[in-house]
Amino acid sequence: MDVVVGRVAKAHGITGELAIDVRTDSPELRFALGQKIQAKLRDGTSRSLTVSAARPHAGRLLVRFEEVVTRDVAESLRGTLLLGSTDDLPPTGDPDEFYDHELEGLTAELVDGTKIGTVKEILHGPGGELLVVIRDSGEALIPFVREIVPTVDVRGGRVVIDPPEGLLDAD
Repeated sequence: MDVVVGRVAKAHGITGELAIDVRTDSPELRFALGQKIQAKLRDGTSRSLTVSAARPHAGRLLVRFEEVVTRDVAESLRGTLLLGSTDDLPPTGDPDEFYDHELEGLTAELVDGTKIGTVKEILHGPGGELLVVIRDSGEALIPFVREIVPTVDVRGGRVVIDPPEGLLDAD
């Protein structure tokens, strides 16, 4: 399965370097020298890119790809999603840590077993992570903390939600 590991924000400089908004916990692995990355362009086409250099800069990663040698080519990649395979990810080594793709698609249910929806995605914000749960009544944002999400059962395909009063009422 492919997951988004970054998004091209803009061209940087005149030699084809790209500013990347990183969307992976392991950029040093995903953007390592020689690493092949699938690029999904805004027009829906895909192409393979090979990392030739990467360095952090102002909260982003500046990356050079062998196939991108001019600013014009770099500028044409603005908005491109960079994909990596989940097969390349190392195990987290912590039973309380999960990759986003492991949580997406899990059934969300209450402590009593009542199904309330499906995890669509995980939002990463300055205040912490939120599970975006698709419900019949719309989306619910659930703080991804042990007090509210006491059980994550990836193999069983579910997360258990113990919401405080009112959290799910706004739906």
